[in-house]
Amino acid sequence: MEKISCEPEKAAGRDRQSIAGRKISTQDMVLCGVFTTLIAVGAFIKVPVPVVPFTLQFLFTMLAGLLLGGRKGALSVGIYILLGLIGLPVFAEGGGLWYIWKPSFGYLLGFMLAAYVTGRMVERRERLVTGWVIAVNFLGLFIVYAAGMIYYYVICNYVIDTPIAVGPLFLYCFVLAVPGDICLCILAALLTAKVKPVLDRMADR
Repeated sequence: MEKISCEPEKAAGRDRQSIAGRKISTQDMVLCGVFTTLIAVGAFIKVPVPVVPFTLQFLFTMLAGLLLGGRKGALSVGIYILLGLIGLPVFAEGGGLWYIWKPSFGYLLGFMLAAYVTGRMVERRERLVTGWVIAVNFLGLFIVYAAGMIYYYVICNYVIDTPIAVGPLFLYCFVLAVPGDICLCILAALLTAKVKPVLDRMADR
């Protein structure tokens, strides 16, 4: 009795897997592009609260890590930063390489690092609990403000010669600014609980 070769079936299986891999990669690129756009738009959406209004940029950088994972979330933020540095007006005050010398540039670097850290933590968790995600977001918040304040202090005191003491720095760059971002940490966790299962199902398909 003649044997039926399984090689064509195996090859077809490999082809299907290859096509699926390309589809997933394309989907990932699209999602990264979507979040890069949201981060750029978020820089211009201001919430008019008393004392220190805040934007929605922090929300979208957190969601990039939480929903896409550490590497892709950080990539989304990194692309946004790169677009701004090459001159596109995606930053709050325009764009260009000069932005590196702006004291607040450290917060942008903090966004990328926080997206990576929080995204990796979520990736390793099989079951997401809202309270735990909020705690992860608070860690991301700490990373953003630590990076931002350190960069701000160094640039002001050692680069552009506009000295600022630690006390005023802590007051204006943390105490007055952080309440709005705390609210965004909670909102990001609630949105993650709703949206991430949908994205996971899309990835499985």
